[in-house]
Amino acid sequence: MLRIGVLVSGGGTNLQAIFDAIENGRITNAEVAVVISNNAGAYALERAKNHGVEAVCLSPKQFETRDAFNEALLEKIDSYGLDLIVLAGYLVTIPPAMIAKYRGRIINIHPSLIPSFCGVGYYGLKVHEAALARGVKITGATVHFVDEGMDSGPIILQKAVEVLPGDTPKVLQQRVMEQAEWVILPQAIDMIANGEI
Repeated sequence: MLRIGVLVSGGGTNLQAIFDAIENGRITNAEVAVVISNNAGAYALERAKNHGVEAVCLSPKQFETRDAFNEALLEKIDSYGLDLIVLAGYLVTIPPAMIAKYRGRIINIHPSLIPSFCGVGYYGLKVHEAALARGVKITGATVHFVDEGMDSGPIILQKAVEVLPGDTPKVLQQRVMEQAEWVILPQAIDMIANGEI
């Protein structure tokens, strides 16, 4: 049984997609062991509690230095004996020591077709604003392994989504979540849980 830790900063819609996929059998041989957020007000923590999963808030603001936070985060992650760490809208930089220790066991969902609209500054609505400003006709989402760079690790899965006339960033964001993110993130977790990756 693959033990998963999900790191989130906001509402947790991708976390909900993971819970739903486990419950309906689209993800097998896996369980969410803990949900960790840097934001005490994140609705994702409520989603975790609603599914009987431990919900932890650990914020850089609770520590005097970023190094102290990084150490505490790694210690907390280690304490759960996790096989896979899923970044699902986690807006905190992962410490290099954690990337080194869990190399090949941390994945991220990004709301574009990497290498487009990724890297420093591209998160949340900013990704969709940039896609619309550029005039792309196709966007999508990417699940990738996490390395020391920003959105630069090996790609696991991608799914394209059409950009439609009249799209606003919020409308496009919702379509990308529904048609791509909520599909390929559970798919990637299931593949890892069943030794396909």
